[in-house]
Amino acid sequence: MSNTVTGVIAKIFETKQVSEKFTKREVVINTAEQYPQSVILQFTKDKCSVLDSYKEGQTVTVHYNLQGREWTDPKTNEVRYFNTLQAWKIEKADGAPQPMQQAVAQPAANLVPTSNDSNDLPF
Repeated sequence: MSNTVTGVIAKIFETKQVSEKFTKREVVINTAEQYPQSVILQFTKDKCSVLDSYKEGQTVTVHYNLQGREWTDPKTNEVRYFNTLQAWKIEKADGAPQPMQQAVAQPAANLVPTSNDSNDLPF
């Protein structure tokens, strides 16, 4: 199951060595919906390094798979369920907001009337 989420990078964590053969690196994306969400996604193994070229504050789209698993606690025999948003690709978002540039005011003399009627107001 492949999905995407677009938002601003809020936090990029360092790579963690979980086991001898497994590394993971997490990133938090803040969405810009009516009800914004802070979503944590996980890159693993050789995908951890893709975050090296990104920084906090950038608007990105992350492609991920939803993964779920069952785990039984060996001490209590209690069954628990976990979900992971397993990211596999990140890219700058299309139409990402650019840094704001200071607007330069245009002099009023450059306004052109839209009709020949001298009673027309320019607004």
